[in-house]
Order: sequence, then structure tokens, then C-alpha cells
Amino acid sequence: MHTLFADSFATLGRLDNITLVMVFHPQYLGSFLKTQHYLLQMDGPLPLHYRHYIGIMAAARHQCSYLVNLHVNDFLHVGGDPKWLNGLENAPHKLQNLGELNKILAHRPWLITKEHIEQLLKTEEHGWSLAELIHAVVLLTHYHSLASFTFGCGISPEIHCEGGHTFKLPSVSNYCICDITNGNHGVDEAHVSPAGSISTTESFCEVEALMEKMKKLQECRDEEEASQEEMATRFEREKRESMFVCCSEDEESAPTRDVSRHFEDTSYGYKDFSRHGMHVPTFRVQDYSWEDHGYSLVNRLYPDVGQLIDEKFHIAYDLTYNTMAMHKDVDTSMLRRAIWNYIHCMFGIRYDDYDYGEINQLLDRSFKVYIKTVVCAPEKTTKRMYDSFWRQFKHSEKVHVNLLLIEARMQAELLYALRAITHYMT
Repeated sequence: MHTLFADSFATLGRLDNITLVMVFHPQYLGSFLKTQHYLLQMDGPLPLHYRHYIGIMAAARHQCSYLVNLHVNDFLHVGGDPKWLNGLENAPHKLQNLGELNKILAHRPWLITKEHIEQLLKTEEHGWSLAELIHAVVLLTHYHSLASFTFGCGISPEIHCEGGHTFKLPSVSNYCICDITNGNHGVDEAHVSPAGSISTTESFCEVEALMEKMKKLQECRDEEEASQEEMATRFEREKRESMFVCCSEDEESAPTRDVSRHFEDTSYGYKDFSRHGMHVPTFRVQDYSWEDHGYSLVNRLYPDVGQLIDEKFHIAYDLTYNTMAMHKDVDTSMLRRAIWNYIHCMFGIRYDDYDYGEINQLLDRSFKVYIKTVVCAPEKTTKRMYDSFWRQFKHSEKVHVNLLLIEARMQAELLYALRAITHYMT
């Protein structure tokens, strides 16, 4: 752990709160820091100040002032022009042209087509090269996902930054980093939900019930397998149902000028893909997958990055300590797969070999609300949502959930963008 902190400090010149929360899972943090360092500081198609500016554009789409401010400082530090920070219209046209892709990738990636790619590559005066575009796409997806992690774990600015603090009184929508990093959790911790106080016994029952469901599903799997038609029907049903999981009851808050100046079309946000009769064809992973297609495309145009991202995906997906709350020696693979596949299902992505009936068995409604909010509209995440799912689980386990959420989200965005780039190239 100390080595990771030292590496992070040497690389970034700071030990930020994201690192302090991710260090619950050192193996993942090591991979994350290595990837981020490569994207921002090592040889690559884009100049350093462009990289930080793209980070600002991506984080701003989700009103994540925490990440925006970090990269404003980094942007200036590597010689970026302060005028660009007055608003996207002051940045070079080349970066302005990236605004549309940033917007669609962040909120409705299934709408990306080869025409979007062509527009960026074919513009005579301010065109992008394929390698530059791959670098930009990876940065955009990285920072959209990191905004999800920041809001999902309630990460606050560092003490020396604007809005930073050492301790904050509890409130519904803000939670303090010190709660998580000091490990303020335990079996006797009573969480309060909108319905009032939750007893420890009730929470214990939640965990027991979840483990019982996992056991039964495993037994059913061993006994019989659903037909391909039935599996396809279950996917469509889950995709349809995911539309009715609402992100938040809170009123929408308008982004502050500080953040909104870094992107256009502030009213554009997440919309379920099947609303208003607009049906988006299912994206079948057999036709275009990260392993068989995306990975090699990224590695070909931006060497080593495909490898780093692939490693990060695998660590997040396979990470397990074989524990669930107070239970040890538990196989959690079924639960991890349900979370990952539910996120991809919300993005219209289907795995033919997965039974989507398992999702409703394993993920209850409050958990689905949390997942959808963190992944699709992270700026609406509240502490109440964080507290109301898996009430008996440790903070480290909830952080682990967030790692699954951000990596599944990043992969979904990448799949749509890379598929469009492949269509353009062929």
C-alpha cells in the first residue's frame, strides 16, 4: 500500500482522494494508476495539454467539478493556454469538434455512428488522425467513468482545494471521504433509510437471503439450461424493465458556469434508448467484442494502451476476496457477472450465453437505482442511495461495486465508439 501511495505521489505530485478510496483494492489501484499515467504522461498521439483539456471536457459533461478542477491545474502546469479555460469556444476548433462525440458517448453511446467518426477525421483544416481519435476516445471514456466513481463513492475535494474539508456534518446528498477512508462501518452500524431506521437483524437477513438466492440459481443452472429463444426474451424484458428504474427523484440542478463552459448543449443528458418508439437494435457481443475486436484496434493505433485497459477490466471483473459482509469462503462470481451484465444491458449490449433472469433474482430495486444513477447520471447520486443498498456490507465492498460499475461503463462506451471506428475503416 505504501508503495502505491509513493508511486501515486511521484506520478501526480499529490495523493488525491480517489487514490485514498481505491486503495481498499490495491491490485486494482496499481493497474488504474499505471493506465492513467500512460494516458496522461507517456508518449502518445496527443500533446499533454490536449489530454488534460479532454479530461476537463469529459468530467464537465457530468458536472464533476472535482475532476474538472484537478485537470484545470494540470492543464496549466503543462503549459496549456489559460484562455481555453474561459469556455470551449475559446479552445481550438479541433477540440471543439470533439464536443459532439463527448456528449453522445457520455449520455447515449448507442447513437454513435461511423458518420460521427467520419466528420472528425475528414475535416480538412481541423481533422483528427485515427491514432489521435483513439487516444481521445479512451480519455473521454476514462473520465466519464471516473466521474461515476467520484459521485458513486461521494468523493469530496482535498482539504487544500475549494470545497475541501476535514470533516463535514452528515447530509443527505454529500458524504465525507473521511467516513470511507477511516473505515467507519461495521456490523453494528445502523443506516437510516427514507423509511426510518433499519435494524441490524433486518440487514443480516438481506445478506442471508442474497446468498440463498445465489445457491438456488446455481442449483437451477446445474439442472437445466434455458433455450436460446428464452434467453433472448429474458434479455429484452430486462432491457425494457431497466427503462423504468428511475435515476433520482431529486429536481435536476443546472450545472454551474464554472463547469458548463467546458461543454455545449447543457440540456442533453441520459435518455433510455427505447423511449418514444425509437428502438435501438441490440448490440450482440458475438458480433463485436472487446476481446476479439476492440482490444486489437486500440493496441494497433495506440500501442500498449489496449493491454493496460484490458488488464484493468479483468482485475475489476475477477477481483474477489471470497467474502460477503460477515461471510467468508463465498463464490461471488455470479453476483459480479450480474452487476456487469446489468450495466451492459442498460446500454443495449447482450451476451448470448447469459441468462438475464438472474439479474432480477440478485439485484434488488434499490441496488438497481444506485447502479443506474452512478452509471448514467452520476451527478444525481445521493448518500441515501449509497446507504440504501447492501446495508450490511462494508464500505470496501461498496467501493468494489463501484469499480465494477466504472469498468463496465467504460467498456460499454468503448465498444460503441470502436465499433463505429471499425465501420468507418471498413
